Amino acid sequence: MMSSTSFGSMGVELTAILICQDRDLAATFSRSVENSRAFQIMADLKGYPPRQTLEIRLRQVQPDVVLVDLASNLDAACDLIQVISQAAPAAAIIGIHNSNDSKALLRSLRLGATDFLYAPFEQGAQIEAADRLRRLREPEQPAERELGKVIAFASSKPGSGASTLSAQTAFTIKKMTGRRVLLLDLDLMGGTIGFYLKLNHAYSMLDAIEHANRLNPAVWSSMIAHSGGIDILPSPDSPVSAEVPGDRLHAVLQYARMLYDWIVVDLPAVFYRPSLLMLTEADYMYLVSTGELPSLHLARKAINMLTQLGLTRDRYKLLVNRVNKRDGIGLADLEKIFSSPVDAMFPNDYFSLHRVVTLGQPLGVDCELGKAVEGLAKRISGNTEAEKKKSTAMIEAARPALSQT
Repeated sequence: MMSSTSFGSMGVELTAILICQDRDLAATFSRSVENSRAFQIMADLKGYPPRQTLEIRLRQVQPDVVLVDLASNLDAACDLIQVISQAAPAAAIIGIHNSNDSKALLRSLRLGATDFLYAPFEQGAQIEAADRLRRLREPEQPAERELGKVIAFASSKPGSGASTLSAQTAFTIKKMTGRRVLLLDLDLMGGTIGFYLKLNHAYSMLDAIEHANRLNPAVWSSMIAHSGGIDILPSPDSPVSAEVPGDRLHAVLQYARMLYDWIVVDLPAVFYRPSLLMLTEADYMYLVSTGELPSLHLARKAINMLTQLGLTRDRYKLLVNRVNKRDGIGLADLEKIFSSPVDAMFPNDYFSLHRVVTLGQPLGVDCELGKAVEGLAKRISGNTEAEKKKSTAMIEAARPALSQT
């Protein structure tokens, strides 16, 4: 078991074995440790040892942590990580590298490493890594703070515009509140957030799910993309039909709640498993329909399904997208069709939407669709009662209706 002396009080050096073939890297790390005093190197192995030799040294030293050179030979380093992670007594594993190599980071973490440090090995990064290891061994009582809110958008029918509304709502909440906002694309089969925002990113929501049980700041920062001031985890480039484990999705969302004030989730159609899993996770769930008859029909079926699953009407809200003023059925008619209130309606502002999709940027309030999204974002982020009444009055007055197509 790990040394109780080293973990007994915060700030005491963690005993370590250093395995580093790159001696320049080893020298750089050793010099940095003299200043940080985060680790006490008990053994310095100048190459990747055979399994038997490593097991003997682990039993002899019983280190708190093994520091493994990932830069010289990643395959050999990963073989050692597997040996260390299965050894007794157990030791934590930290990969070290001469650069912030995301491939080495993710591969080592998949195999059991708990953290990653890279040259020039800043003192603060070492101390934070050591503190994380202590917390894993002796978890502290977390300080009370309000966790982030999860807002989910699911469509009644694919192509209803849930992705557009989720992305633009995320941008607008960020603009209005200045808080930290995360946008997740959980449509692993056909998500479009990455395409919509012109992201060229190697990692996706699937990577977060695969690493759900060992997320840390280094892993998280390597996976997320950025656009318009918000953090984003897009869907995979290639469609993935694998089932999303509920416990892993929960772990990802719980970790995100600690980092962000608002987490906006773009879901596939409401009838798919990822969307159903989110029913118990989300603070706000929005069901998006268009005014076209097939979408309305599926929205009614979705409402019946949600009712049968035991969800009360206060757990989700209805949004109607792409409405036209010239159509003949208004808000009251839609609410009669759904037997449920409609929280907001959005105009069929094709040209404004085409412009921002082409540019991969947020909507502004210089268009009708942007104003409607701003109204939704205000209600989500907590506007005054007067603003709520004003928004309701504007919807009543507009009386848009079903599409004629």
